[in-house]
Amino acid sequence: MIEAHDLTKRYGSAVALDGLSFDVRPGTVTGFLGPNGSGKSTTMRLILGLDRPDAGQVRIGGRRYRELCWPLREVGALLEAKVFHPGRSARSHLAALAASNDIPRSRVDEVLGMVGLTDAAGRRAGKFSLGMAQRLGIAAALLGDPGVLLLDEPVNGLDPEGIRWIRDLLKSLAAQGRTVFVSSHLISEMALTAEHLVVIGQGRLLADTSVTELSARSASLEEAFFELTSGAVAYQGIRGGAPDGPAKGRTS
Repeated sequence: MIEAHDLTKRYGSAVALDGLSFDVRPGTVTGFLGPNGSGKSTTMRLILGLDRPDAGQVRIGGRRYRELCWPLREVGALLEAKVFHPGRSARSHLAALAASNDIPRSRVDEVLGMVGLTDAAGRRAGKFSLGMAQRLGIAAALLGDPGVLLLDEPVNGLDPEGIRWIRDLLKSLAAQGRTVFVSSHLISEMALTAEHLVVIGQGRLLADTSVTELSARSASLEEAFFELTSGAVAYQGIRGGAPDGPAKGRTS
């Protein structure tokens, strides 16, 4: 389980997170939603120990990420699609990660098959399309067979077949009892993938509820999201009329 308590993070005068608290429980896909600049990426970086909070704490299974002995075996993460040496093949990239966490080499070909990259395993990853790079990132997240998965915008660059594949994969992983935390700006996709939602705006918690309960607040999940976050967007576009100006308050 992921437990975030009173997370606060500032970058200079900008407040990215403001006392954010929530839990992500195993056995379900939890979607992480919020307008651009709401603090989603900052939150994921704090969970993975890439940044330190100014206040508060976050635990994975009761421990901070840096206290994990074999991180890839316990937590799989995808924050950026192309985090690999462009000259290495997909297989070599995963093999290096496996060696760093004492993961059997046989697992490399196993996850390449899971993400549909077996035929491209020997190709230089730097030549991959965004969709293929995304699949390689997901393979890296799955490499250690972890009980906790954090994925930031995992469907970016995927075609419709790939989107359906990742949707089914996330549901199957959660059904195995894993903790699955997925950040996305595609509300319609979260309606099909997630069972629970954590919604934030301007670094604060706006909702921690089921997809069913949030959808029931309006005509659709999308409309419920817009109503919930209407006061927490940095900039608003044109919706049924003239463009709005910047929303008042902090941005992150």
